[in-house]
Amino acid sequence: MNTIAAISTAPGIGGIGIVRMSGENCFKILEKVFKQKKYQNIKNIKGYSIKYGNIVDNGEIIDEVLVSYFKSPKSYTSENMCEINSHGGIVIMNKILDLCIKNGAELAEPGEFTKRAFLNGRMDLSQAEAVIDVINSKTDKEAKVSMQQLQGNLSEKIFEIRKEIISIMADIEASIDYPEYDLQEVTNENILNILNKVDKILLSLENSFYNGKILKEGISTAIIGRPNAGKSSLLNVILNEERAIVTDIEGTTRDIIQEYISVEGVPLKIIDTAGIRNSNDEVEKIGIKKAIDIARSSDIVIAIFDINRELNDEDKQILSLLENKNAIIILNKVDLERKIDINDIAYLKKPIVEMSTKNREGIDELYKEISQVFKLKEIVTDGETIISNVRHKNIIINSRKNLDRARETINNNMPIDIISTYLKEILEELGKITGETVTDDVIAEIFSKFCLGK
Repeated sequence: MNTIAAISTAPGIGGIGIVRMSGENCFKILEKVFKQKKYQNIKNIKGYSIKYGNIVDNGEIIDEVLVSYFKSPKSYTSENMCEINSHGGIVIMNKILDLCIKNGAELAEPGEFTKRAFLNGRMDLSQAEAVIDVINSKTDKEAKVSMQQLQGNLSEKIFEIRKEIISIMADIEASIDYPEYDLQEVTNENILNILNKVDKILLSLENSFYNGKILKEGISTAIIGRPNAGKSSLLNVILNEERAIVTDIEGTTRDIIQEYISVEGVPLKIIDTAGIRNSNDEVEKIGIKKAIDIARSSDIVIAIFDINRELNDEDKQILSLLENKNAIIILNKVDLERKIDINDIAYLKKPIVEMSTKNREGIDELYKEISQVFKLKEIVTDGETIISNVRHKNIIINSRKNLDRARETINNNMPIDIISTYLKEILEELGKITGETVTDDVIAEIFSKFCLGK
């Protein structure tokens, strides 16, 4: 394959920047642009070693660098690789990248280094997908689950299942090849036992998706309430910074503000919204509509009420949004006189937290209630195989459907060779997770979501 190059560090200014190359001519191209302080022939340079020197262009020093050498097959891509560690800064890194391309490398596509690792057999497809999940992790728990998949946790489960299915197919072949021994009854019993065992593993993986989805996508959390109830103040308390503008003027927040925090190792996507009220301001009305739409689509709603103001029709509209929703009610400004009758709210049977955003009181109780609603403490990542990828979930569902059809075939006393059709479908489906049976289009789509240089 051709030699590819790309900047592997994020755009911007930093202490170090990395330009990565991979391919058969990697070291030939490197020798044209890199001058070692103490020259050593590439044949004598060991893999996993670093050389010091300068990147030069027609004798002009571009930067002082360290170059890491990785020799095939012991590299990330299983090809010859190098990483040029330069000073950070987009100008310097672009110059180095341009030099590599000028001397024979080609600009890598998004995810092409990891794609080569997959195509060269260094990792399977589920492990390759875990790479981008590790990069995008927002909490420790999410990173841990992604790293377990990268290390082959899911792959081992799939291998175990495929091994069981193949053993069933061997029993079927024996029954067909030696009909005189009347093996079908015994074979059917063995097949059912193994299918039940496989179904238990697949069901466990399917059920893990709920927790995996929470860890990966986070919990969409809408903060709603009337103007000046304390929504933006609550956001600032949660983030521990002055993220949202807080004034005594009603209708300050007109558009959504979105930030992530971590509760029990799970990401919460906190969305501050415009105050819900009757308004003649066209811009504010757009913000109010957005607030209502977000409340309806979010995983949980935090409805905040000013305890110093009696409930009115606007509050009742807000309360109506909480029906059939995961929701927590906050009674804010408990440092002021109480004018809300809690019985007017208690009928919803939602958790109620009393707070003072001004004095930063009650925030721990809010986190506790969120944790209880989603049972966050029960999300255990140690030793658990958790899937967080929708593609994997759909494949597992399809596999279980074929497994059910195979069991129905046995229970209906149909010819034993018919079962093989469904078993082959299961193998085909599960192979899509690890990459054995996946199409080129799916591979291209998966790696197109990666960043450049990875």
